[in-house]
Amino acid sequence: MDKMETLYAAFLKSGSVSIDSRKIEKGSLFFALKGENTDGNKFVHKALEAGAAFAVADDPEMPEQKGVIKVEDSLATLQELAKMHRKNLKAKVIGITGSNGKTTSKELISRVLARKYKIAFTQGNLNNHIGVPLSILKISEETEIAVIEMGANHQGEIAALSRITQPHYGLITNIGKAHLEG
Repeated sequence: MDKMETLYAAFLKSGSVSIDSRKIEKGSLFFALKGENTDGNKFVHKALEAGAAFAVADDPEMPEQKGVIKVEDSLATLQELAKMHRKNLKAKVIGITGSNGKTTSKELISRVLARKYKIAFTQGNLNNHIGVPLSILKISEETEIAVIEMGANHQGEIAALSRITQPHYGLITNIGKAHLEG
């Protein structure tokens, strides 16, 4: 079993992924992401102590230890896990993007669809290269329709997010000058 298969099996068992070591659920997967202010690799031990089944880390200096899966890029691995999960889902996916109105449109569409279907949708505005994979990983097997918000702040980002979400339907709210290259 390769790393991705191991991670996916652990994910299916727990159904939980976290990028915050303070919000670990027992058996979840912790992804040590590097941010502007901190490096998640510094919190691998804390995540494992809190009950994470595995911690995905990309610090080449980190010693080998039980529960740690070392990868080249933790964010890319999170995105690959989301792609793998998406391929196994039966839910129809609606992707929403645009310069303005994404969150409002997502909320309205979700509320209407929830009257008839079991739905999942992007929480808040987790619509970037980190939030979209987390949103996909929250979709359960029972979900019939998922409404995923996708934002862009650089060229090619919507294409990359679409490769993760693989939407059946798309809605572009509008496109302003700020997003002509996204």
